Amino acid sequence: MSVSTKSPAKLHPFLLDGKWVAAGKPLEIFSPYDGSPAGTTYWATTEQLDHAIAASVRAFETTRRMPAYERRRILRAISDAITSRQEEFARSISMEAGKPIKTARAEVERAILTFTVASEESVRIGGEWIPLDLLPAMAGRSAIVRRFPLGPIAAITPFNFPLNLVAHKVAPAIAAGCTMVLKPAPKTPLTALLLADVVEKAGWPAGALNVLSLSNDDAQRLVMDDRLKLLTFTGSGAVGWALKQKAGKKKVVLELGGNAAVVVHSDADIDYAAERCAVGGFSYSGQSCISVQRIYVQRAVEQKFTAALLSRVAKLKIGDPSEDSTDVGPMINEDTAKRAESWIEEAVAGDAKLLAGGKRRGAVVEPTVLTHTKPDMRVSCEEVFAPVVVIEAYDEFADALRRVNDSPYGLQAGLFTRDAKLIFEAYETLEVGGLMVGEMSAFRIDNMPYGGIKDSGLGREGLRYAIEEMTEPKLLMLNLR
Repeated sequence: MSVSTKSPAKLHPFLLDGKWVAAGKPLEIFSPYDGSPAGTTYWATTEQLDHAIAASVRAFETTRRMPAYERRRILRAISDAITSRQEEFARSISMEAGKPIKTARAEVERAILTFTVASEESVRIGGEWIPLDLLPAMAGRSAIVRRFPLGPIAAITPFNFPLNLVAHKVAPAIAAGCTMVLKPAPKTPLTALLLADVVEKAGWPAGALNVLSLSNDDAQRLVMDDRLKLLTFTGSGAVGWALKQKAGKKKVVLELGGNAAVVVHSDADIDYAAERCAVGGFSYSGQSCISVQRIYVQRAVEQKFTAALLSRVAKLKIGDPSEDSTDVGPMINEDTAKRAESWIEEAVAGDAKLLAGGKRRGAVVEPTVLTHTKPDMRVSCEEVFAPVVVIEAYDEFADALRRVNDSPYGLQAGLFTRDAKLIFEAYETLEVGGLMVGEMSAFRIDNMPYGGIKDSGLGREGLRYAIEEMTEPKLLMLNLR
């Protein structure tokens, strides 16, 4: 299978047990920006889902025995192939997700890194030796612990990173020797199918990766099937926690939502903090679970920070995501844009002050900055998932930390300060999976452990950490007396 950037409305078959299937009920994908056709794939049937699961079980007997050097070779070949097709992948992301093309290119670069790091980690899946002679009667005993691939995996991915978040499921699975049935987001399945083409051509065995567009009912069948040993899900909290209840005895990894906060203390480089918060709040129209949403600024520098942020917001170019100069494109569809608009209007009606933006045109929402909000406003206490940030002042650092923690979410937070004591106070106090110091909350590089606590999820992604989730330690006790 190949996709030409000159034919964006091309038919995209799906991958089932090593074969490309171009039949069934069509699933048409349209550009969120102008409604132009991005391509068409097909909904899989219940029977095809069962076939995919059975294929993944069968293929696991091959992948679980595949030597590390071969898994590394395949992962390197995937990385090289994405590199050779970088612009094709970027155009696919931009067309179906509405992501500005320069941001889409950055996502492709990260996916290349994801598979490169996975190739390196595939030959570093080790274990440990444990002495057991802790009592006289145990003399001569010792143990070896080795990690074994868990088995076939159910994976569900969201629309906002249609390549790299798929890569964060597929790459560690290949590194670990696990097979997979992948359900990509119904709004953005085409890039996942491009990746499936690359994986198949790299030599990953038939049936070891199946990529299917599934209805919500069939997605639940995927989650509930006991032949699959792990559910790895990235998406909304409501859906993720509901799926966990249906997952039975399988392991579950959930990477869910957030309403990420950033604290800017008075000793920080204010201009740099504003620059990074503008990137973190408005990149891909804020449609990231670690997008900057709440900014708490020490009162002494609030006006300076706000002016610096507004200056940067004013320079953002809104428009066609296919143009190199565009910074902010559409949200994934008009309904989500209308929802964001209603939350902004609700805040303003409740006496919040609108400092920038606030308007909507179709699926495009202007970069919006609010202040004087209340903690129970939805722009503050829920995940806005839109180009909206809230700035509020604080006096005492401890109060800023309390306000960050006053959230059901706990994914990542950012902190700008030069004070080491405050850094470690925040590190020990904040209820998040990761604290980014000297950075905005939206910072992520693909080898770091990534995930949250509270309503933000369960388990960790990031190549080595995902491999640990996809493998099971097994102990071998030796009595050598």
